[in-house]
Amino acid sequence: MKKLNVLSLIFITISFFSCQEKSQIYVPTIDGEWWQVAGDPDLGEYTSPKQQPVDFGVWQAADGTWQLWSCIRNTECGGETRLFYRWEGESLTDTDWKQMGIAMKADTLLGETFGGLQAPYVIEKDGMYYMFYGDWVNICLAISEDGKNFTRVMNDEGTPALFKGPYNNTRDPMVLEYNGLFYCYYMGHVKETKPNSAIFCRTSADLKNWSQPIMVSGGGVAATKTSWFGGDAECPYVVNKDGLFYLFRNQLYGEDNHNTQYCSPNLLDFGVDDDQYLIGTLDVAAPEIIFHKGEYYMAALLPSLKGIRIAKLKWVALSIGLSRCLQR
Repeated sequence: MKKLNVLSLIFITISFFSCQEKSQIYVPTIDGEWWQVAGDPDLGEYTSPKQQPVDFGVWQAADGTWQLWSCIRNTECGGETRLFYRWEGESLTDTDWKQMGIAMKADTLLGETFGGLQAPYVIEKDGMYYMFYGDWVNICLAISEDGKNFTRVMNDEGTPALFKGPYNNTRDPMVLEYNGLFYCYYMGHVKETKPNSAIFCRTSADLKNWSQPIMVSGGGVAATKTSWFGGDAECPYVVNKDGLFYLFRNQLYGEDNHNTQYCSPNLLDFGVDDDQYLIGTLDVAAPEIIFHKGEYYMAALLPSLKGIRIAKLKWVALSIGLSRCLQR
């Protein structure tokens, strides 16, 4: 983790000094060594030397095994070059999970963009597994009873799309349940509007009907960390910890991987052109946070973009003196 500068810490202290209710802020920190769980898979006829496992989801299936689905980009599948590949592990702490083959390809007959599958994310609710993913334009939905074999859920138009926009290339969904509602965080980018790249959120009570979008994060110092206008708010991931909400927002993949974290009392506001909730950065890309048996883990891309790794994650108190007084 890169340290915040002195001016940032002073700003944090002054901004919240006059509040009445104090909440301890924690900084997510890698705890120990990484272990690799997935590598560069054999895609058969779709294999390419340029292929890269990128945005992914990790979850525990009904039989207790761990599932990892990754979007593999730059393959020979055609179109936007992306498809989903699957690995399976017996334990979260095992290395080199078993390759299970291609899990899903875009279905153009259902309105999905050819080769356009992106960023699978899975939650379990009442014995059913829900997979949210991007098809290059929309956020889509598939379901499964065993957490391994997924079937697309069709809408009234005969497509698996749930929603899209307001920005282009709607992608990178993750879903958090809180107080009876589901919050779907996702991102998009557009060149003509500021901020060019932003994270949005929609809410739902049933995982099928979703509210209008709210922009929850965009701009700020994170927008200066990449030269591509569409890349500074990718892979949103939100964690609810001790009544505060932590957003992981990605800027860079590869050897220079860079991710920015924010902490807010409001899960619909992490700052737009405003860094008051910024708490730190990590040299990781596309992280997913896993809470299992009382411990936190982080899964992230290899810097080589040729696989996926996991490490333990700990939460370090920012400082007793700098514990924010957040106004709810």
